[in-house]
Amino acid sequence: MVMATEAEAKRMVQLAKSEAERILAEAQKQAHELTAAARLEAQNETRDVLAAARTSAEMDRRTRLASLVTEMEKQVHLDETARQLAVETVVRCVRG
Repeated sequence: MVMATEAEAKRMVQLAKSEAERILAEAQKQAHELTAAARLEAQNETRDVLAAARTSAEMDRRTRLASLVTEMEKQVHLDETARQLAVETVVRCVRG
């Protein structure tokens, strides 16, 4: 009877160890899957944020460039006589 009880106790301990190992393996698998999903989500969010930043920077660059062009056009306004004189002067300089 003691031998049977001891054998039963060993069997129960072995079953408990097997169940614990199975639970641990499943938990590790779930942790790996969750980590992979979180990493992918973070990569996607990073990609989206960078794309939005690039778009915003490009729009800002174009706006500033258009503003500078407008400002330059306001500052460098030549009437027809001054424009003709400038062209003639450039042509003379080029011809030597």
